[in-house]
Amino acid sequence: MKIHDVPGFPNPLRIRIALAEKGLADRVQFVPVDLPGAENRQEPFLARNPTGTVPVLELDDGLHLAECTAITEYLDNLDGDPVLTGRTAREKGVIHMMQKRAESELIEPIGDYFHHATPGLGPTHQAYKSPDWAGRGEWGLRRREKAVAGMRYFDQVLRDQPYVAGQAFSMADITVLEGLVFAGFARIPVPDDCTALAAWRARVEDRPSVKAPA
Repeated sequence: MKIHDVPGFPNPLRIRIALAEKGLADRVQFVPVDLPGAENRQEPFLARNPTGTVPVLELDDGLHLAECTAITEYLDNLDGDPVLTGRTAREKGVIHMMQKRAESELIEPIGDYFHHATPGLGPTHQAYKSPDWAGRGEWGLRRREKAVAGMRYFDQVLRDQPYVAGQAFSMADITVLEGLVFAGFARIPVPDDCTALAAWRARVEDRPSVKAPA
């Protein structure tokens, strides 16, 4: 298998953690993508993933899987013993619910703020943005507020349970962690009073799978 990604970037981090959790890192060849140079917006990358996002998992039969949730599902079920996406119907339902909330309440608004209200990935990407992109800075600032509200939401969740989806570490935890990493990229600080979120992050970052990825 091959993973087309960018080391150190938030979304690729999600898959690298999943690989480490499953003990699959040695079965993957990492192929770097020049994201600052907009390689992801040109062929042949767009032939692999027409949305232009990273990471992309390339299987030995030529299939390309994009979207972090889909890639994590595939990797988690390779051995028939899923630990990140749930074993029972109830576990799967809760994990996918919290996974979606992590994306809609953290990752998406942080991404909107990063791309609309900051220089984002730089001038090389300007040619690939819609004409009204630069005029949406105020909207981007409002999305920053939504991201902070999302941090407060997960702080409340983690006051009642050890992990985002309940009693066990899951894909949803990886996604919330990636959201906080992305917030750091975008220079959106976590509120000081989100103490449960901070304690959870410290525990999660102490996991070998989180320490391992580059």
